[in-house]
Parts: sequence; C-alpha cells; structure tokens
Amino acid sequence: MTATLSERIADHFTAYDYEKVPAATRHAVKRLLLDYLGVALAGSQTGSGQVARRYAGSMGGHAQSTLVGDRTRVPAMQAAFANAISSHSVELDDIDVLALFHFSPPVYSAALASAEQAGASGKDLLTALAAGCEMMERVSKAANSSLRNRGYHTTPTCGIFGATVATAKILGLSAEQLVSALGLAGAQSGGLMEMYGPSMQKRFNPGPAARSGHTSATMAQLGFTGAATIFDGERGFLAAFTDANQPDELVAGLDQDYLLEIEFKPYSCARPIHNAIDCALEIRRKHAPDPKRVKSIEMARHPDWALYHQNARPRTYHEAQVSLPYSVAVALTDGQALFGQYNNQRLEEPLLRELSDLVRITVDDSLPRGVSCRMTLETTDGARHVSQVDYPKGSIQNSMSDDELRAKFDSLAVPVIGAAQAARLADNVADIENCSDVRQLMELTMASAK
Repeated sequence: MTATLSERIADHFTAYDYEKVPAATRHAVKRLLLDYLGVALAGSQTGSGQVARRYAGSMGGHAQSTLVGDRTRVPAMQAAFANAISSHSVELDDIDVLALFHFSPPVYSAALASAEQAGASGKDLLTALAAGCEMMERVSKAANSSLRNRGYHTTPTCGIFGATVATAKILGLSAEQLVSALGLAGAQSGGLMEMYGPSMQKRFNPGPAARSGHTSATMAQLGFTGAATIFDGERGFLAAFTDANQPDELVAGLDQDYLLEIEFKPYSCARPIHNAIDCALEIRRKHAPDPKRVKSIEMARHPDWALYHQNARPRTYHEAQVSLPYSVAVALTDGQALFGQYNNQRLEEPLLRELSDLVRITVDDSLPRGVSCRMTLETTDGARHVSQVDYPKGSIQNSMSDDELRAKFDSLAVPVIGAAQAARLADNVADIENCSDVRQLMELTMASAK
C-alpha cells in the first residue's frame, strides 16, 4: 500500500535529530530565537499581549510554562497561546521569503512551552524549531498562493502543522503518533484574512495555532488517533483550503538538507510594506525632500500585493501597521518606521494625513518580485525622485547582521526586563546548544518586578 503524505512526512521528522540539522539552519533558528524573544517581550506589554496574558493566567491549572513578559507560569497550552499572540502584537516578527507567513508565533511559542513542560535541552529545542519551521513552510508551499487568495491567513492555517511537529519532537512521538497528530492538527486548522482594521483581530490568529499544535501532539501521544489522509484525502486540508495546490511540495527532497530561509523585520508593520518604506527612506537619504513640499507619490506594486494595505486613513495603530500610505508618510517625515511611529496619537497629525492621502498605488506586473515596489515622488518645485526596492532590509539578499539583530532585541527587551537580564538572556540564546533545561532560559523572560 502506498504511504500517504502524512506517513511520509512523519517518517522524515521522526528520524530527524540534532545531528541532521544543517549548520546554516541551526544558525538561522538561533537568530530567530533571539528575535522572537525580543519581539514577544515587547508584544507582551501591548494591549493585545496584556489581554492574552490575563486570559492565560485566569484559566488556572499546573504551572508548566512561562508567560513571556509576565511573572507567571501556566499550563503549556495556555503559554503557547498567549506567547503566540504577544509575539505577533508589534508587527516585528519574522517572515518567509514570499512574505506569506510568520514562522515564530505558532512554531516557537508551541515549542518553547512544550520544552519547558518536558524539561527539554537546548539541542532538543533547536531540533524541534528547525523541524517545525520546515513543516510549516512545506505546507505553505503546497497550498499557496491559492490558500491566501481564498481569504485564509497562512500563519495560523499552516502554522498549526509546524507547531504540531515542533511539539511532537519535544515529546518524542513515534511516526505513527505523529501521523495522528497531523490529522488532529488538520481538524483544527483555520484563520481568516478578515483581520485588517482597527481591532486586535490580526494579533489573535497565531494563538489558537500554537495552542492547538500542542494539543494535537499531546492527544496523539496519549493514544488519540487522527486521519492519515489529512493532506491527500478528497476532503482533506488541501482540497478544503485551496482551489489549486502542489501536494508534492510537502515531500519534495525529504532525503536532502532542507534550505530554511528566514527573513527579519526592521520595521514595525506588515512585511510587504517594507519595500515601500525602503523606497521612501532611500529617497529621503539621497534627496532630502521637504515633506511639506511633496506634490505626488506613486507606488507601483506587483499584482501579488497591490490590492492589500491601501488604507490611507488608519483609525488605530493596528490599522496603521497594515497601511502602506501611512508607513510611507512616517518614513518620509521621521526617517524610520519603528513601533514608536505606530501609535494612536500620531494618526491625526496633519502632515502625516496629507502625505498618506498623496500616495497612489498602481499595479505593475513587470516588477520582478511579489513584494517589489517602485516609488516615484514629485515635489512642488518640479523635482522627481524614483526608487525601486526588490529585496527589503532584513531579506536574505539584504540581511540584518547579528549585531543589527542584537540591537533590535535590546531595544525591545530592555524596557521590559532591564539591561542586565536582557544581556543574560541574549547570552543564553547564543549558547543554547549547551543549555541542559530550557526552563533556565525562559526564567529570564519574566518581567522585572516593579
């Protein structure tokens, strides 16, 4: 009998151990671990992060895993849920090369919570993180871009499978149990792109994926069985969530090292907007146009993303973080687009509103990448400045250095846990392979006593 896709995947990940993780992947997931912890610490202090922490703490249960940015330990599945929301609350979390999803909120949140619960080592954690990220990307490659175009949010819909595999690695599931866990994950997969607006809706989406990934693996470990045909069945995940798909991507090159490419975000907004920000920053740096004398701004975008992020009048900072016009405006005026630029008080500033209203988004299918942008800015004195960005800062081709990532981490972590504790946390991440118990690492993410 021919093995199902889930069975082939389960055989692959069950045999996956630390020695099989390529050196480049170890480095990538370690860089992301530092980034995730900084972003989650900052996010834990936002409105959405605070609500998630309060919810997780109110549910009671065994003190198994740490709430990042809190002083509380809660059941692992509740920590996974709340930490996933926190890590998605400042729009600074990582991104894949196609800007379709974020690896860390579902995968890292589930893996760390499970690792604390199990008392896993740093090597166990790195292995689980690499496996979970690979699984998440394989599902996205099989399902997109149809999944996104049908209105599903890739981070939770595909992230639940990554969270499940990561947790399964921590818990030591057998291949048969992992098949069941993937089936149970498919039964819970979901998440809609109807999330843009003034509410916290977008922040919520990775929470259930991280929590349900932990649930799927734990239930399977306890003997609950799931469908082995969750991917290739006629009513399975791909059939239900897509109009067109590439199921072979789920198992392509299972006998080869997997190239895991993780990109990082220097700006506090949706990743496909970063190219536009880089255009604005380049024009500002080279030509220093007076923002008060800007006559017009045209932003040509690739068809993949041209219809997104068009709102020129955001009502809350949540909306502003998915607004290309607002992001271009603050980049031109402030020379940066960090979390401080995205606050409700800035949204009513007359100059920012004027600049946002000037941004006209056009479609250009000749642009080379889905996230490519070409900005043309004209001023009242007749000057015309053009910038095109295909690879934004933080991409594989225009990467953030280790020092830049550390600076980003410090800017996010120090206000929450203090400089000394943040330095210890960063040092522990750098030496994570030698960590005997992940609980030692996570203790350093607890907020400083006020």
